[in-house]
Amino acid sequence: MTILSEIIEFNKTFVEEKEYEKYATTKFPDKRIVILTCMDTRLTELLPKAMNLRNGDAKIIKSAGAIVAHPFGGIMRSILIAVYELRADEVYIIGHHDCGMSSIDTEKTFGNMIERGVDESIFSTLKYSGVDLEDWLRGFNDVTESVKSSVNQVRNHPLMDKKVPVHGLVVHPATGQLETIVNGYEANEDN
Repeated sequence: MTILSEIIEFNKTFVEEKEYEKYATTKFPDKRIVILTCMDTRLTELLPKAMNLRNGDAKIIKSAGAIVAHPFGGIMRSILIAVYELRADEVYIIGHHDCGMSSIDTEKTFGNMIERGVDESIFSTLKYSGVDLEDWLRGFNDVTESVKSSVNQVRNHPLMDKKVPVHGLVVHPATGQLETIVNGYEANEDN
């Protein structure tokens, strides 16, 4: 049995037994917050529980390292849509200790790509097309600085409502302990 067939089989029972009813909510976040966090599997259930969030409380966006890498990329677009269309009044950028993005070796990643079938000539083509793959795949050395950088990207975005608090936190992936790096309320008072 494949993973997909296991999922579909489980889903059939889930729907037939109306298990979905206990998750009923609307598309608007009840706590009016949007969270950008890492896609790390340790955070899937831990982070919402550590923040006392239930289904429907928050918009949760996930990306490798909780990084806002481009001011007009998909992550920033999602944050802006959450604020302007889905009633989010606060933004939380939440990185975590022991993040895989803090140890990315781009040369190793390129090797893994080649090993899985990516034609090595693609790297030259992209380089001569102006794409810096090393920079694009690069992670970070310090999670605190990475969170501050993403907070600054969001807070200073030309389309972001300047009254929206943008918080930066770091979570411990084993305990769920949260550390405030940037208190968005205080940062808004300073402006």
